Amino acid sequence: MDSLSAWYTQYLSACEFQKGLDEKTLKAYRIDLNQFIRFLNYQSSALSRDSVMEYISEMHSKYKPRTIRRKVASIKAFCSYLEFEELITKNPFSSLKLKIASPLILPRTIPLPVIGSILQVAHDLEQQKAHSLSCRKILLRDVAVLEILFATGMRVSELCSLKYNDVDLAEGDVRIFGKGAKERIIQIGSADVLEILRNYQFQNKQAMEQCGKFFVNCRQKPLSDQSVRNIIAKYTRLAGESLHITPHMFRHSFATLLLEEDVDIRYIQRMLGHSSILTTQIYTYVS
Repeated sequence: MDSLSAWYTQYLSACEFQKGLDEKTLKAYRIDLNQFIRFLNYQSSALSRDSVMEYISEMHSKYKPRTIRRKVASIKAFCSYLEFEELITKNPFSSLKLKIASPLILPRTIPLPVIGSILQVAHDLEQQKAHSLSCRKILLRDVAVLEILFATGMRVSELCSLKYNDVDLAEGDVRIFGKGAKERIIQIGSADVLEILRNYQFQNKQAMEQCGKFFVNCRQKPLSDQSVRNIIAKYTRLAGESLHITPHMFRHSFATLLLEEDVDIRYIQRMLGHSSILTTQIYTYVS
């Protein structure tokens, strides 16, 4: 088992420095593989087809199907690496046929009238004249965050990691680095959204250049995931809506609206940064 632990460390280094996987993916791999290696140590089992099957059987008593599928995928990727590096002679998954059924869970979207209500109350508050300059900067940022979430369908992590130079307002292009550092470019077609972003940039340009990020907080530091969630919760409450709305629901709503407008699903896949069309097809059920 000592060799397996050493290979595990070697594999994570390869994932980080060669594949360029993001920290969230690396964290999931660490958790999943640590749990699997601890199971093998506890059972005094070697890495084999039987030990993998035993572990999957045990997981069924602890986790939901979706979690099991993720953990199995982590172990399978690890074993593929070991086989490629010729650290093992036989991949335990080579003779396994696994089908872990999971219920179809549809993405939660935001009704368009609710989105309109949230955006309207944010715009109304921002346009009031009695605000100080510092307050106006924050309000402009809040409106910009809400508008760009719905205009691009980007993930909250992608929004917070947007660099100052990733947004070209002259061309209306936003360069997004998604999972696995994969790059995609989305063009914002709304003149109103672009105008909001220009106003926000004009008021916050110094802070943006200083920290290197497009979205900044009041301390001139990069905006955090939690801050984005707080912004959404704030304007949802001010709009008098009782829904619990997350940043990802803006993404789901964006994709569903494009489908309803008969946009080609392959194009939507590229806009969302999905590696598989199967991930995008879930929105056909919502639509």
